[in-house]
Amino acid sequence: MEAKSEVTIKFSGGLPKANPAPNKKVEIVITDQNGVNFWVMLNAKSWRKAESNTQAFADWVGAISGKLGGQRSDGFEVVGAGIQVFEKKKPKEAKQPEAVAS
Repeated sequence: MEAKSEVTIKFSGGLPKANPAPNKKVEIVITDQNGVNFWVMLNAKSWRKAESNTQAFADWVGAISGKLGGQRSDGFEVVGAGIQVFEKKKPKEAKQPEAVAS
């Protein structure tokens, strides 16, 4: 049997703090609703694009995806991670049926 463990962490309301890391990377720690920490290394270029998108979009949601790495004493590592920021679109209002003249 072959299995893959992948994880997607969704977030909104602000980007986590990024710390510079070697090899043109940044390190972030993101905590989920259960208090579990995820340690993530991202390409600095991807991080800058995500920062730019949060400024460009009025309302947005972000996602970090990668493979679930090793367990640490204070959480888990996410390896081979990428980040995306999407514009959150407002739901379209339901159209009211037009009155038909008889």
